[in-house]
Amino acid sequence: MSSSNSRREAVSRRHRPAVLTAVAALAVAGAAAVPVPASAAGGAAGAATTLQQDFAAAADAYHVPRQVLLAVAYQESAWDTHAGAYSADGGYGPMHLTDVTPAMMAGGGAGAAGRGELAKLAADPALHTLQAAAELTGLSAAELRSDPSANIRGGAALLASYQKAATGAVSADPGNWYAAVARYSQSGRRQGAAAFAGRVFATVKAGAARTTADGERVRLAADSGVRPDTGQLAGLHLKAAVTADTECPATVACTFVPAAASNGQVSNRPANGIRIDSIVIHDTETSYDAAVNYFQQPKGTAAHYVMRSSDGAVTQMVPTKDLAFQAGNYSTNMHSIGIEHEGYAAHGGTWYTEAQYEATAELVRYLADRFGIPLDRQHILGHDNVAGPNSSLVSGMHWDPGPSWDWNHFMSLLGVHTGWHGVGPVGSVVTIAPRFHENLQTVQICPSDDPTGATTACTETQQPSNFVYLRTEPSDTAPLFGDQALHPGAAGTDRINDWGATAAAGQQFVVADQDGDWTAVWYGGSKVWFYNPHGCNTAPAHGVKVISAAGTAPVAVYGSSYPDAAEYPAGLSPSTQAPLSMYTVPAGQAYVATVAPSLTQDFFASSGAVVTGAKAMYTIQYNHRVALVYASDVTASDVTATDG
Repeated sequence: MSSSNSRREAVSRRHRPAVLTAVAALAVAGAAAVPVPASAAGGAAGAATTLQQDFAAAADAYHVPRQVLLAVAYQESAWDTHAGAYSADGGYGPMHLTDVTPAMMAGGGAGAAGRGELAKLAADPALHTLQAAAELTGLSAAELRSDPSANIRGGAALLASYQKAATGAVSADPGNWYAAVARYSQSGRRQGAAAFAGRVFATVKAGAARTTADGERVRLAADSGVRPDTGQLAGLHLKAAVTADTECPATVACTFVPAAASNGQVSNRPANGIRIDSIVIHDTETSYDAAVNYFQQPKGTAAHYVMRSSDGAVTQMVPTKDLAFQAGNYSTNMHSIGIEHEGYAAHGGTWYTEAQYEATAELVRYLADRFGIPLDRQHILGHDNVAGPNSSLVSGMHWDPGPSWDWNHFMSLLGVHTGWHGVGPVGSVVTIAPRFHENLQTVQICPSDDPTGATTACTETQQPSNFVYLRTEPSDTAPLFGDQALHPGAAGTDRINDWGATAAAGQQFVVADQDGDWTAVWYGGSKVWFYNPHGCNTAPAHGVKVISAAGTAPVAVYGSSYPDAAEYPAGLSPSTQAPLSMYTVPAGQAYVATVAPSLTQDFFASSGAVVTGAKAMYTIQYNHRVALVYASDVTASDVTATDG
């Protein structure tokens, strides 16, 4: 939503405070504190344990079926520990135990600084599952925040208390824990709680395994025979949310809350001829509720959908037939659907939960099927991949969801796989495909990048990333490539918001050269290099078009796609566009376009008029962002599987 520095600060200041969505406070009943041996809580007296052992010990101590505890944690955190950091809704550790403070709500996403009710908002018991877990276990809040073993025990204790409140006793039958799992979501709506419980039990049935960000292997064996007692949900007495006006797949918990009218335009896409050909992935840089509240205000920005981190619940805010002012580029807005995700781009992958990834994938598949949107990275975009509409706006375009959105995983959930790793000859096409959790990149994060206030000084940090750095020569001591809009005549930087020297997972480029372990591609009008021993960061690509200059002159590159002035009917003021002054496609270079060119278009909301021009433009993968070139200025050739 707002990942440029100035917009981050503005949104942080201007958001109305919002209590983080949670189930209405219910007294923790029927559970006394269970003594915790020092070794089980990470004490020095015991031997080191693995996360797998910690889950088993906690499940046994609180009589929670092991597969239920593992599946809940998988949906909450994908079993990552987050090293004591808290998430967008104040959650800590593998079990996402929450402990929201006034400082979080004042200086973070809620933007509630200076409000008289700040302390009252932060005191809501539903925002303090970590404190409830401390009472149940006898562990300190500090241990529950920072010690994964303690955190897992706290989550198990909460689940057990919810189970006793719902059914009167714990049970060895995993399917009998449906209400407890639904309540653990902290969702105040029946659909959201049911959706979370459904994902947890789907994980129980299917099983899961992954290596965490800390390098630990955790496994949940499949148990297809589990039969969750969904009838228990009624006993939680949750309110039903209105879903009559939503456009979501049946598998996603979806409500409709209308955005302010000034934050978009009423249209009739695609019935009126305006194609919908792309989806833009954003992050909110604030809490879920704060984003929903913000879009209800006449601020000039909104997305079609907002996805919650904790359970993947969705609020739709703009009908898909209408334009949402979400991408910072009217031409993109005209042809796209925007999806916001609760999270913070500067905080690594801690905010993008498996529940959120899976729910978004289901929504994107539904939208792609409905509107014929290609499932590739020129049409499933990050906000950071959207072109600047004109030369003066390129440098200020947003950079969310940032380097920690796991594009490889997300695209795999859409059924798109990069295939075997490797690199073809010069002139072939490669897909950027670093393995996210193994691809540790160093980035600098400064206070202006982090609206939570957790970053107090510019700090270098190494974290799993979706990109490879691009350099001017095949050497790790060569300068980073400096994008012409960000660093004219100078080198790039490792600042987390500096997208100019990065190629992200799923993006496709033409191989320009090779030198030992280094691969060069055409990128932003230049030849750039990245480390790629044995093709470990790429996969050969096929089924795409490669465009190059039709003559000897450089080809102009655009950020929008409007008809020529003479093509507008009388009475309609033409939109204008000019080439992006810092960019061209020089003769001899080549770039990837995954689909045929599309005709230029414009829209006039006041009359509903749609103007379609006679010229067509290719969308190409130009640099970290896509760009547009006129089809008449380039030649195009198909790349087949044998080219890679």
